[in-house]
Amino acid sequence: MVYTPGENQFPDPTLIDTSLGRPPAEPGFPPPGTGLPEEPPKPRRRRRKGRIIALVAGSLVVMIVLLLVSLWLYADNSLHHVDAIDDYAGRPAGGAGTNWLIVGSDSRQGLSSAQANQLHTGSAQDVSGSRTDTIMLLHLPGHGKPTMVSLLRDSYVSIPGHGKDKINAAFALGGPKLLVRTVEENTGLRIDHYAEIGLGGFASVVGDVGGVRMCLDQAVHDQYAGVNLHAGCQTLNGPNALGYVRSRHAFASSDYARTEHQRQFVAALAGKLTSPGVMLNPFRSVPAILDLPGALTVDHGAGLWDLVTLARHVRHFSSVVSTAVPIGGSDGSNLLWDPAKSQQLFHDLNHDQAIPADLITTQ
Repeated sequence: MVYTPGENQFPDPTLIDTSLGRPPAEPGFPPPGTGLPEEPPKPRRRRRKGRIIALVAGSLVVMIVLLLVSLWLYADNSLHHVDAIDDYAGRPAGGAGTNWLIVGSDSRQGLSSAQANQLHTGSAQDVSGSRTDTIMLLHLPGHGKPTMVSLLRDSYVSIPGHGKDKINAAFALGGPKLLVRTVEENTGLRIDHYAEIGLGGFASVVGDVGGVRMCLDQAVHDQYAGVNLHAGCQTLNGPNALGYVRSRHAFASSDYARTEHQRQFVAALAGKLTSPGVMLNPFRSVPAILDLPGALTVDHGAGLWDLVTLARHVRHFSSVVSTAVPIGGSDGSNLLWDPAKSQQLFHDLNHDQAIPADLITTQ
């Protein structure tokens, strides 16, 4: 600075920022060139709390995933397997799609006397041997609609090594293996998988998922099946569902009505099992997964994933072709398959062809 006579050699100190050589800031404003005042740093406690919450949430997710994986492995490894699929000379060659033989046995095994009374099944001592209340062929095509075909239990067919008899006699005579071979030889279809469910297991699974909603065309009153249901839409619990699919005395068309109801209910149960309300609800999914191994018997080649695939295919009944094997007549209580129509039906299934309307039988 150049000294000028008559001027104060030193400027007013209040006008000088002694640290920067700049005028000081006015009160309430930041120093010039320094921008807005810096916010005070957030307390470390908040950051630490956030990290803890994230860690706990992540651990819970990992635990849930591990639990679900463990339950899946448990159910898959605990499934009861049976030697149902056999190779033999002249066995039908594999066709298009996948064929399941689904059997509902009248086995009372594992039921206590109280449970047998509740389900109106009679005890194991009351019923000798095992029989099949339900025999259903399920064809899952490579393309097109799945097809459920009920093989009425009074169908009069050839049973290998035993002559001709009702088809459910094959199960009583030789168990799953003889039943599978009987179906294969009489239909010309190769059976890829076998699934069997008993009375108690059926009721337990229905109860685990919170019941299954069905819409009934008419009231069902059947003292033999122990069921008393009103017409209309309602949720069936385990005992009511079992009585409904076993009832034939309440309907004029007897076994035809019963098998139609069985096909409808299998689809409805599959839909409930694979619904978000069950799959994402541990109070529903966990009991169902734990009960499935005790409820189902499958062939050695089938696993839990195969059962899930089956359920996903048939969960919407409107997208399933539902029928019974065409009957051409009867001999006493024996039902005789219509030779031409039944063989055409099985041929179309074997080649993934659409089933003509005249081959679809519901009553």
